[in-house]
Amino acid sequence: MTLTREQILEAPDIKREKVNVPEWGGDIYVKGLSGIANEEFQESIIEMKEDGKRKVSYKYMRAKLLALTICDENGNLLFSEADIKALDDKSSYVLSLIYEKAQQLSGLTKGDIENLRKNL
Repeated sequence: MTLTREQILEAPDIKREKVNVPEWGGDIYVKGLSGIANEEFQESIIEMKEDGKRKVSYKYMRAKLLALTICDENGNLLFSEADIKALDDKSSYVLSLIYEKAQQLSGLTKGDIENLRKNL
C-alpha cells in the first residue's frame, strides 16, 4: 500500500512509554522527540566559545533532553526550559536511566552526540 501525504502526516509515530521511577515514588511517561524537537535539543547543547568556535556543551544536557521528553499520559510535556536547572538537581543515577529511555525512544545513539561534537 502506498501512503498518501495525509496518512504520513497523521500517523502517530512518536512513541511514548510509561517508566517506573521508584526513587520518585511512581511512574512517569517518556516520549520520543519529533524531528523539530530533536533539532532544538541539538541546538541547545551547542555553545559558542570566545574564539568564535562552537563546541558541544554537556552542561544540563540530560535535563534538557528530559524537559523535551517527560510527559503525561497524553503526551503533554510536564517541564519547560525554566525547569532545566531544577531537573538537573535530581539524582544523576535517575536522570541517566530516564535519559537512556528518552534516547532510545528518540532514535538517538551515544554516537550521535559524538558525531555532533566532531562536526562542529
